[in-house]
Amino acid sequence: MKRFFSRDNLPEFLSNRRLRGIALFMIALSVAGIVLAFLFSWILGVLALAAVVTSLVFAFNTMNEISSDMNRYIADLSFRINRGEQEALIDMPVGVLIFGANDVIEWVNPYLQQYFGDQTVLSQRLDDVDAELEQLINAHADDEKPTTVTWKDRQFSFLVQKDFRSVYLMEVTHFTQIEQRYENERIAIGQVFLDNYDEITQSMTDQDISNLRNYVTNELSVWAQHFGMYLKHLDDDHFLVFMYAKAMKAVEEDKFSILDTIRESTSKQNFPLTLSIGIAYGGPDLTRLADQAQSNLDLALGRGGDQVVVRAQDEEARFYGGKTNPMEKRTRVRARMISQALQELMNQSDAIFVQGHQQPDMDSIGACLGIRRIAQMNQKKCYIVLDQDNLHSDVQRLLDSLRDYPEIYEAIITPEEAMNKVTDQSLLVMVDHSKPSLSMSPDLYERLENRVMIIDHHRRGEEFPENPMLVYIEPYASSTCELITEMFEYQSQESEPINKIEATAMLTGIFIDTKSFSLRTGSRTFDAASYLRSAGADSVQMQQFMKENVDSYLQRNHLIELVTFVNQDMAVIAGEEDETYDSVTAAQAADDLLNMSGVDASFVITKREDGRIGVSARSMGEINVQVIMEKMGGGGHLSSGATQVADSTVAEVKDQLVNILTGKDEKKALATES
Repeated sequence: MKRFFSRDNLPEFLSNRRLRGIALFMIALSVAGIVLAFLFSWILGVLALAAVVTSLVFAFNTMNEISSDMNRYIADLSFRINRGEQEALIDMPVGVLIFGANDVIEWVNPYLQQYFGDQTVLSQRLDDVDAELEQLINAHADDEKPTTVTWKDRQFSFLVQKDFRSVYLMEVTHFTQIEQRYENERIAIGQVFLDNYDEITQSMTDQDISNLRNYVTNELSVWAQHFGMYLKHLDDDHFLVFMYAKAMKAVEEDKFSILDTIRESTSKQNFPLTLSIGIAYGGPDLTRLADQAQSNLDLALGRGGDQVVVRAQDEEARFYGGKTNPMEKRTRVRARMISQALQELMNQSDAIFVQGHQQPDMDSIGACLGIRRIAQMNQKKCYIVLDQDNLHSDVQRLLDSLRDYPEIYEAIITPEEAMNKVTDQSLLVMVDHSKPSLSMSPDLYERLENRVMIIDHHRRGEEFPENPMLVYIEPYASSTCELITEMFEYQSQESEPINKIEATAMLTGIFIDTKSFSLRTGSRTFDAASYLRSAGADSVQMQQFMKENVDSYLQRNHLIELVTFVNQDMAVIAGEEDETYDSVTAAQAADDLLNMSGVDASFVITKREDGRIGVSARSMGEINVQVIMEKMGGGGHLSSGATQVADSTVAEVKDQLVNILTGKDEKKALATES
């Protein structure tokens, strides 16, 4: 009896908990109905009993059939799903590989097998079957998302499930080619400018000018045609270039040899003409691209010309060329225009603040004194912003001498005092630098960032004020003092002229920056020096300013004793980790190294008093130290540069510098790209 009522003998639908509950409810309801029927009449009770039994039998059979059909449907569906999964693993266009312990391949689907050809892969180790695939699996074992890899000269979407020891590959070569074609066909816009066309053609005959113009146009046309670019001649010294990104990449790989071609060819004809090019790419808006190209051209010109600036929107610039020193301009028109523009800006301001760079040198201080004098000529109050802590000996001697000139000395204020005096109508003049981060008071720059003028002789870098009111950057000039000296003759001559101490300080700045008129010296440098000498500059007092104290002299000689050589012609000095050196002492050591036979470039690495590691770089002009310093976050001239590196050690900075000098950084970059 127990066996009869066992669960195995019950209808299938009663195994379902919900259906079992419904059945029990129907039985209870039927029993209650039969009992009530017998209470009224036994005949009615018999009829009700018969009807209930018939209904229950029919209901139970129907529900049992429904349950059986559902179970058969589920079983069939499960079979079809399992079969579909198996067929999908076999037939879907996604490669699947399962490997076991010791990297032994346990199973691959037919889609992946076709990439192995007739090679037997089951029960074989991964490294025996395909070492490249094993390297990809090991390299991407921890990736959480699919990544695109190259395998067998094709591109795959690649995912490794480390826990299940399975690998999934889907070929995306076609889509990668479409993406690559899209990237290759993106538009790039370039501006080509002949740097010194006006200066060169001034003394040429019409026939020579025509020949020069035809030569340059032909060379540029051949260059553009070779790389598949569109070139449009806009003006005598201005061209417009349209190109695809693919062509731009090819031109970059060529290192813009057109610059060398035109410069070398015209130099042989005694008409040394140089080009500057600004190229922008990467944006869908052609108007913004054109503006960016012009901005890049301005940057190339601001760095002295004879170079190319390539930059996409919101990316770092790439520089090419810049192998020659910028040529001296033969006209003073720009100096006069800048002088008059400065005069107008001063007249529109209630006060002028002038500041040089941190750790100021004589050129920086002399330029500040020159701007203060120009402000005095225009009856404007001018303050020199200077932090008098940790000044070099020559600057400190100048300040001591300025105590005899109360009007000047009282105009020298601290950055904190400047922040208290500044107003919205004040004008800030940045001299001898253009990087806000190097300013004597970065806070003052931020306060007046929309009322800034820049006067500098260093090549312009990527870090640059966004909205300067006036920019006067002339990399051909020997010093900032030279640029400011030229402005004096265009100011009002009725006011008090430059005095003796100011002239002496500015001439000292020129003298030091030119290394006694031996480097970066043009005819206008001597004109400026002559003007300052006639204004009372005292050569004896200059020598007093430039006298070196014993400690600095000994430190410099000690640094020179630590010299090592890289590539035979580059001298590198690395100071001690626990010893701090003055930046001027390091620069002087770099200058002294150039006096040694066989040294074409020198680099001095020292720890500064602010904890950063400073690098001073000098060269004879054959090696572009500016580009080297820019790779380390600094800048400067072709023959003079510097940088400061934070959160690093002298040894680490030396290793970084040596890697750049020996080309190891470029090799790493090429390896990464490949």
